[in-house]
Amino acid sequence: MDSVRLRKLLDHQQEILSKIALGTPLDDILNDICLSIEEIIEDKSARCSILSLKGDRLFHRAAPSIDYNYCQLINGGQVGPSAGSCGTSVHRKSRVIVKDIETSPLWCDYKELALSFGLKSCWSTPIISTQSTILGTLAIYHSYPKTPSIEDLELIDYFVNFSSIALEKNVESHKIKQLIFDLQQSNEKFQAFTKVMPDLILILSEEGEYTDIYGSSDELLYNSLSKLIQQNVQDVLPEEDSAPIMSVIEKTLETNDVQIFEYQLEVQSGRKIIFEGRTAPIEHYQPSNLSQRHVVWMARDITIRRTAEKEVERLAFFDPLTSLPNRRMLNERLTMCVERVKRTNKTGALLFLDLDKFKRVNDSLGHSAGDKILIELSNRLSSVIRSSDTLARVGGDEFILLLEYIGEDNKQANIEAEIVAQKLRSVFQDKFEIDGFAFQMSCSIGICLVNTENSVAEHILQFADTAMYRSKMKGGNSYSFYDPELQTLLEKQTELEKDIVRAIACNEFCAYFQPKISALGEVVGAEALIRWNHPSKGLIPPNEFILIAEQYGLIQQLQNIVLRDICILINQLSADNMIDESFNVSINISQCQFNSSTLKTELLNTIKNFNIRSSQIKLEITESMLSGDIDKTMQQMEGLKDKGFLFSIDDFGTGYSCLTHLSAFPVKELKIDKSFIDKVLDDGSGFNIVQMIISLAKSLNISVVAEGVEGLEQFEILKTMHIDSIQGYLIAKPMISNDYLAWHKHNKAIFE
Repeated sequence: MDSVRLRKLLDHQQEILSKIALGTPLDDILNDICLSIEEIIEDKSARCSILSLKGDRLFHRAAPSIDYNYCQLINGGQVGPSAGSCGTSVHRKSRVIVKDIETSPLWCDYKELALSFGLKSCWSTPIISTQSTILGTLAIYHSYPKTPSIEDLELIDYFVNFSSIALEKNVESHKIKQLIFDLQQSNEKFQAFTKVMPDLILILSEEGEYTDIYGSSDELLYNSLSKLIQQNVQDVLPEEDSAPIMSVIEKTLETNDVQIFEYQLEVQSGRKIIFEGRTAPIEHYQPSNLSQRHVVWMARDITIRRTAEKEVERLAFFDPLTSLPNRRMLNERLTMCVERVKRTNKTGALLFLDLDKFKRVNDSLGHSAGDKILIELSNRLSSVIRSSDTLARVGGDEFILLLEYIGEDNKQANIEAEIVAQKLRSVFQDKFEIDGFAFQMSCSIGICLVNTENSVAEHILQFADTAMYRSKMKGGNSYSFYDPELQTLLEKQTELEKDIVRAIACNEFCAYFQPKISALGEVVGAEALIRWNHPSKGLIPPNEFILIAEQYGLIQQLQNIVLRDICILINQLSADNMIDESFNVSINISQCQFNSSTLKTELLNTIKNFNIRSSQIKLEITESMLSGDIDKTMQQMEGLKDKGFLFSIDDFGTGYSCLTHLSAFPVKELKIDKSFIDKVLDDGSGFNIVQMIISLAKSLNISVVAEGVEGLEQFEILKTMHIDSIQGYLIAKPMISNDYLAWHKHNKAIFE
């Protein structure tokens, strides 16, 4: 190379390197490289272009002497094995010399385009970075077929190196700009996140200095943010608060692991806040002091959560009304007590307490008054027991006291349990004054020892309940120890209750009918009596199951069965023209049914379904039911009378009723109990009592029925007393519906 060309080369080198160093735009630098080559290369017809690689496609970055349209048309050419000189050189990662574009197989797809712009040869050299990645190509075109000389190739390689420097610096520059942009974006996101983040993020040095604080407002800090930065925890916080914090920092750095913990701190508002803390070590947080270690401390306010959890626990284990332990907590403590008894062979006790006649308070004053009594009672009971004992409210008016240890043996435990029962009863000596009313309350207590013989929690509760039931049977206001015989009786009753439920589902209950005739011998009505046709025990009379049905709330279902059968019978009798409008059928109504607010609705719904008149149904209630709450009884009876139902007093003479009030009740009939009819033939009191009842009823315009008439002589003497009608075995025994229909058909009138 001559000295002139060398001088030009050095001048261009200095200028290009200066522009690269000064950060001149890449396209300007690449354009200068192309012009420099064209000026220095021997053949002045040479035209230079530089293309950059993006993915697998090439794009022109500089071609100052090549037609712009050609550059645009060939832009985006894909790299490949036959993709012209440039695309092929990138594919091969080596220089490609095409002397004649027109005949080169590499230019099959592009030769028409190149020739149309007067381009006949093309030498392409890949531009490779210091990391050995291809950045693009540098191409030299001529207007005639030509191969390069050695000097041409040296010059091309010389400027390819410059192009590589420029392109690589541009790539790095873009990466730096993107990195800066990404960091700015990340920082903005971090700043936005920390502004809305409910948690506190503290950066603390190993000496306890507040280095940085992020997160929520100053409300969760001991002091304002400005007063904490660069301050030491041990200088800011009291020792009782700072010492645990320093301990956590030390442990975090020692273990080089995350620590999770809870702590309380009084913040600047004066509130005590419960925090959940998490710490983790940070290496080289401050580049200016690489030897100092730091921890990131996340503090989350969990005060509300912990308060809610305590409330959930309270609701789960404590009675909301009295704040005493509930059944769930009692069961857990009883289970632990049983396990302790098994290990130590010592004895505990469980006392089951139930208020006597508590329902009258709720019925008379309402449940709010009842609640006040329960609260007052829980306070009284709590005052006479040990702190180690568990007093729980397990039901409406039911309390249980668990004594975990009261003796070394059963004898001592019995004595101690009795003393505790007397203490519990003593709290009832003073009346309960509620809303201006004073109530003298009492309770029934059942006691079951907790020992090696009674070591099943469920059985202990059941046995204590049985013992309490025994106290109830004694009249209440007493305590009783568990009796296995009574437990057996109650278990039988429970089994009977289950059998009744099954029998109802299987339609084993039905009504039997016993006719009622007038003194003239005409059939005037019938009484429906429930019977249980058991598949294995046969026909079961009502006295064996009615009380259990009432006790377990099944009596209403049985009444509905009887009322259904009554309606079916009346419809059958009416269809055959065997009765007139005066004929009615009696159904027994128990005390609990009579007190029900739904009685009227259920009666009306049933007779409506069968199109039966209410006057065809006579409701039998016992005499004792009139001696309770007279106003309430009168209200119920008047409501039913207004709907057309008739009333009869069953078993009259066996109970107690105020005869002066009898005329006030809407009663149409009295039924003299069989016990008096059995003695009517006596010359003494039996005759006189029956005569007196009939006379009383007649004076009140109430008809009289004699129950249990079994002999003709009884019937004859009752007729002399002006009895209205009779019922009993003399006429017929109770019969199933089909049998009654047959009997009624053949006995419309008897004793004629």
